[in-house]
Amino acid sequence: MHRIRTSLPYFKNFGWESEVVMIKPEYTDITTDELLLKSIPADIKIHKVKAFNKKWTSKIGLGSVALRSLWFYFRYVNQLLKSNRFDLIYFSTTQFPVCILGSYWKQRFKIPYVIDMQDPWHSDYYNSKPKSQQPSKYWFSYRLNKYLEPIAIKSADGLISVSEHYIKDLKTRYPIISSIPSAVITFGSIESDSIISTENSNKFTNILHPDSKNIVYIGRGGSDMHKALIPVFKAFKKGLIENPAVFTSIKLFFIGTSYAPPGKGSKTIAPLADDFGITDHVIEITDRLPYYHALATLQMADAVLITGSDDPKYTASKIYPYMVSGKPLLAVFGIKSVANTVLREYGAKYLYHFDGNEDVTDYIYDFLANAALGNLPTPNYNTEVLGKYDAKNMSRLQCELFEQVLSNQPL
Repeated sequence: MHRIRTSLPYFKNFGWESEVVMIKPEYTDITTDELLLKSIPADIKIHKVKAFNKKWTSKIGLGSVALRSLWFYFRYVNQLLKSNRFDLIYFSTTQFPVCILGSYWKQRFKIPYVIDMQDPWHSDYYNSKPKSQQPSKYWFSYRLNKYLEPIAIKSADGLISVSEHYIKDLKTRYPIISSIPSAVITFGSIESDSIISTENSNKFTNILHPDSKNIVYIGRGGSDMHKALIPVFKAFKKGLIENPAVFTSIKLFFIGTSYAPPGKGSKTIAPLADDFGITDHVIEITDRLPYYHALATLQMADAVLITGSDDPKYTASKIYPYMVSGKPLLAVFGIKSVANTVLREYGAKYLYHFDGNEDVTDYIYDFLANAALGNLPTPNYNTEVLGKYDAKNMSRLQCELFEQVLSNQPL
């Protein structure tokens, strides 16, 4: 949804008229944010479909909104395609099962489709992990994804992804798509987001501690983040022992770490903090914040933190909000992470690797100490790179791929 929202204001600039089909918000578990509508042009036509009520489907173990809405997407879009002329269908969602409809619509209506792979769909990553680290209902979802992914991918006419690894994996797995157009396009930044967040800041509750130095991470959690967090927690523990007067003023916030419905998420960061004996200084909030509340929270922080996965294919796709927050940024990633390139382009000063030859504990210790003392300089990021990754330019790249897809279609 985020990519589409930030692209809709610009698609028309590059010759593409857009209509959106989405699920009615009342059928999802996610926190809704009415302010997001302010960033969408008023002339964009938005169609909304129903889904089977989770109250009933959960009785048979079916909670996925993608599966609950599949029939309604099928029925509604069939009518839409019958009565209107569309050149392309674009799937941009992490609710991947919906993408299997692309194959059907392509066959029936002769309309090509593009899939935006924001995350891996079918993956073996968790197979070697203990059950405690696997996602809920992993046995079922793994087999379902293994079955559904080829239905959607083998007939796709184009791929977009935030990571080159995702595209390479799919083209290796399905040689039939090896020559289709593809592009690595990160999520773009949209200037109006900062404006909307600032204009509505009085509506947001400040969840940070007013008497502490707050260092904030906003995004998903998971045990795959632990390797990046270990040097951070190790440095923090060292500070509490060696320099308690400074380090006891710090609170580390991890916000929105679970995709589960509000109040039902399992903490994945707090247990690691407990292992280090720093529980009193680490606050994990599993519930996700509305987008503009999250932006406002970054603005309220004394410093911000972004960490990577132990899976080198993972990329932090939403780096830009950290850049424009104007706050000192501590970034910890694997040495092979694709995020390193983007962060270096931006000019991120405090970028460290959890799997390099050098022990980075002391560097992180210095960052934390200086953050607590207010001694970190205001970041001065590369403005040309900020423009390179803005939403308008990212929309242009998407439209260029759309044009490639159309040029590949038989006459």
